[in-house]
Amino acid sequence: MPNPISTDICIIGAGPVGLFAVFEAGLLKLRCHVVDALPQPGGQLSEIYPKKPIYDIPGFPEILAGDLVDNLMRQIEPFHPTFTLGERVERFAKLDDGSFQLFTTDGTEILCKAVAIAGGLGSFEPRKPAVENLERFEGGKGVHYMVRDPEHFRGKRLVIAGGGDSALDWTNFLANVASDVTLVHRGTTFRGAADSAEKVKTLAEAGKIKLVLSSNVTHLHGNGHLEQVTITANSGETQTVELDHFIPLFGLTPKLGPIGEWGLELEDDAVKVNTLDYSTSLPGVYAIGDINTYPGKLKLILCGFHEAALMCQGAFKYIFPDKKYTLKYTTVNGAPSM
Repeated sequence: MPNPISTDICIIGAGPVGLFAVFEAGLLKLRCHVVDALPQPGGQLSEIYPKKPIYDIPGFPEILAGDLVDNLMRQIEPFHPTFTLGERVERFAKLDDGSFQLFTTDGTEILCKAVAIAGGLGSFEPRKPAVENLERFEGGKGVHYMVRDPEHFRGKRLVIAGGGDSALDWTNFLANVASDVTLVHRGTTFRGAADSAEKVKTLAEAGKIKLVLSSNVTHLHGNGHLEQVTITANSGETQTVELDHFIPLFGLTPKLGPIGEWGLELEDDAVKVNTLDYSTSLPGVYAIGDINTYPGKLKLILCGFHEAALMCQGAFKYIFPDKKYTLKYTTVNGAPSM
């Protein structure tokens, strides 16, 4: 068995919040090792919507999710973090000296002085609608539960189903990529952002997309690959639409996984934290980003960045209780390297 990995902070989750935590820890000269079950850094941004634009990152009026991940990776390069990717932390133990021992699914052992859980919402499974023959056309045969690369749909005929932010955003984006886009929604009003809904309606009025309301996709048809869908209105009327790809976007179901068995105080499948430093009920363990909960919680990347900064301050005090840290601005001292 290989020697254990030794570090100051083990960050569980390589999403944007976990990556920014590496930067904040580096400013404090704390070494980080990052573990993620996905094969590449970036979390949801890389796995689910790398080409989707994000509009609420300070200083960037618009930035693609994948580009944000690339920028974060460049930002942490001076601190030389190490990564274990494609493995999930399964076992967790607090040692007598206050440090921690973690083991991954592949048996990788990590010894650290503090743990930062930045696992987003945990692992995800798509919410699948009740559509006949849905699973028959999974696995590259026409059904997609997320959009990883919009270019895959260049010049294709698409039917998107859903009424939330993801369905609205991808309808707006793919209207300029696909040859034909139909959005099907079971209601008449949308759950997503009002601005996105208005853009969809404007596209429909201009004839650039088709908008089918008060309806559901109920049947899929094809010989080896998806060829048609049946759309059934709430009134019972049906229509058949020819297509190349069906994209049902009804969200993802998060699962905490092993984290839920570590004895941390939970609330609604999230880890409760103290907003002083985002510490959990177990000293030395912190939770940042979408996986935590506290009064007033907002599940935004920029809020996760704030949590990461305060978490690292708390972790520094936990690791070095006798050391006094004086805040130094990067505008004065620059970003130190390790």
